[in-house]
Amino acid sequence: MPVHDSTYSRRSVLRLGALAAGATAGAVALAGSGAAAAPSAAAPAAFVPAAPPVSRGFLRSLDRSVTLDGWTAEPFPMSDVSLAPSVATRSQDQMLHLARVYPVDRVLAVFRRNAGLDTKGASAPGGWEGFGHANEQPWGPDDYPGRANTQTANLLRGHYGGHFLSMVSLAYASTGETVFRDKVDQIVAGLGEVQTALAATGRFSHPGFLAAYGEWQFSQLEKYAPYGEIWAPYYTCHKIMAGLVEAHRLAGSDQALEIATSMAAWVHSRLSVLPQAQLDRMWGIYIAGEYGGMNEVLADIASVTGDDTFVGTARLFDLNTLVDASAAGTDTLNGKHANQHIPQFPGYLKVHDLTGEERYLRAVENFWGMVVPGRTYAHGGHGEGELFGPPNTVAGDIGARNAETCGTYNMLKLGRLLFFHTLDPKYMEFYERGLLNHIVGSKKNTQSDTNPDVTYMYGVNPGTRREYGNTGTCCGGTGLENHVKYRDSVYFRAVDGSALYVNLYLASTLTWEEKGFEVVQETQYPKVGASRLTVNGSGQLDLRLRVPGWVRKGFTVRVNGAVQELDAVPGTYATVSRSWSPGDVVEIDMPLSIRAVPTIDNPAVQSIENGPTVLLARSASREYLKLSLYAHVGLDGTLDGAFTDLGDGYFRLGSTTFEPAWSGDDTQYHMYVERSEPRVVFAGLDSGVTNAQRPNGTSFLDVVWGDGGFADRAAFLAKVQRTVEQFTADGLLSRRDGQKVLVTAGKARLA
Repeated sequence: MPVHDSTYSRRSVLRLGALAAGATAGAVALAGSGAAAAPSAAAPAAFVPAAPPVSRGFLRSLDRSVTLDGWTAEPFPMSDVSLAPSVATRSQDQMLHLARVYPVDRVLAVFRRNAGLDTKGASAPGGWEGFGHANEQPWGPDDYPGRANTQTANLLRGHYGGHFLSMVSLAYASTGETVFRDKVDQIVAGLGEVQTALAATGRFSHPGFLAAYGEWQFSQLEKYAPYGEIWAPYYTCHKIMAGLVEAHRLAGSDQALEIATSMAAWVHSRLSVLPQAQLDRMWGIYIAGEYGGMNEVLADIASVTGDDTFVGTARLFDLNTLVDASAAGTDTLNGKHANQHIPQFPGYLKVHDLTGEERYLRAVENFWGMVVPGRTYAHGGHGEGELFGPPNTVAGDIGARNAETCGTYNMLKLGRLLFFHTLDPKYMEFYERGLLNHIVGSKKNTQSDTNPDVTYMYGVNPGTRREYGNTGTCCGGTGLENHVKYRDSVYFRAVDGSALYVNLYLASTLTWEEKGFEVVQETQYPKVGASRLTVNGSGQLDLRLRVPGWVRKGFTVRVNGAVQELDAVPGTYATVSRSWSPGDVVEIDMPLSIRAVPTIDNPAVQSIENGPTVLLARSASREYLKLSLYAHVGLDGTLDGAFTDLGDGYFRLGSTTFEPAWSGDDTQYHMYVERSEPRVVFAGLDSGVTNAQRPNGTSFLDVVWGDGGFADRAAFLAKVQRTVEQFTADGLLSRRDGQKVLVTAGKARLA
């Protein structure tokens, strides 16, 4: 059971039925008969001038979030966390500006045009979210004249509007600004008006149908139409439904839940009559069968309404070949469209929570392990040309267009849910990497009234540029959401209220009303490796501090000035367990260090990272920059002595400037460099001996420094001795050259 009153567990919803009655009253029949009426629609609200933000307490009273029974940790309501200036708030504030000024009529234009309603003179957002072809009609399931006899365009339209509704719902829950609540209400009312108008035509199979195009795409998918004739109709359906569910969850819109539930009923009416073999084939079709997180949003509706019918509807989206293979630990991802399949897995996990079926949980955990770390680039992205590559291949899968930002959006969502179940630190370790580098950095450092200015691909190949812009694209849609929800994972709490998890070191304030605690985090992280937490509250509480995996120079925690004896292993959580008093101060010191991180499949291809930040080498060259770095490695394995700190997260090595991946800059860059280490060197001393390589490409110096550094000089010399013996025994190093290496190591003065 959750601790806070505004979050409901699955059992409490089913037991109390508090939300189910109101939701199902407006829902239409599940069997697909057209007799039931569509939900009533109010006219869109008139524009209301900006008013002061509503109180945090009021926002909490609206929060309808559900804590599922399988969770051992849970998030706080977004209104309980406020952010102070940081690298993340730069992106957040720029996106909030777009959310404030972008006209609702433009969001609704494609929906209104499809329903024959007045578009109020608004133009469509553009890109994939256009009006479609002039000759296109909102064909029903049976009157589509066929591809040879019609012209179509923009067949994904409506998805961007769904994302926009999610964005303003998240923005309202975060800030309390009434401009966002007004937009939520206007969009929801507008969608309700469209749904009613579509139902009144009698052209569609069910009054719950709602889209910005006709129902024909769904019918053609059931006939296995390929991508090109149709796009991905259930993908768009998911984005609309997800936006409505967020409007209910975060802004308290009952009409939004009514509309979403009626859409779920329409989906059930279409799919429940199809044989499993047909469904399996549909969901396996490249892109056309892409359905986003339809299973997730249906599971969410089942959790909120208490109607288990929708659990069954969610299961109709099972891609059984992938679920079964993943559950068995069989990797079948090579060549699959990454973001077609990743969003399915949060849904599988929620279906597991609602059914207890272990197959889903095994599939999700195994799938995660197939992507992270073996297919994951330095900034947290994955995929080349939107496709998964072979397992345990990173350098070998670098091409012209890598790392679709949508994919990282969904991997972060999946990792977050897995942490709620398992408390495994690896999920939040990845979360920081992907959020800080890929997501924060995906927002161009500019402010626009019309364009999200986010990346489609955040490339990793030499001399690439970020693909900024993306009005109306899939990544433009997820990008609307990405930057207004940074606060949702800074802190988690144990479901039983016994512990507070500090996951991200971002300047922020947490108000935990039920426990009577306030935690103020002051930090310049990731520019500085330190954070200060002031705890205002009384009583026993375990404070669990994430120890980043990149830590090389220690993780020291002081409480009121006293050093704590903690088991602070990088890649884990360190626990401070005590009875707190108001004003207690926790100081965390985790010095940043620069290091070279080899790819999993080619040790010569490496990223340069400063603490949690991936550093991008500015260069227009289309060939890898070749760097020699071992001469600069310190005893602790870091490269701090080689780089000049330019401030604000930027560095210089020789004549090359390195920028932080989170900068939002618009430059040509290299995320990876190629190490060129021809001879064995220590602290600038050259032994004159060739840096021999094993057949797999691992060099002598790679082995010496493979563990990241040494506690003291004796440990360093012992490792050099062992490596010389190994390479000599393998015939890769002569005894004479081995002696030269040992002498050079003995003379080297490593700092």
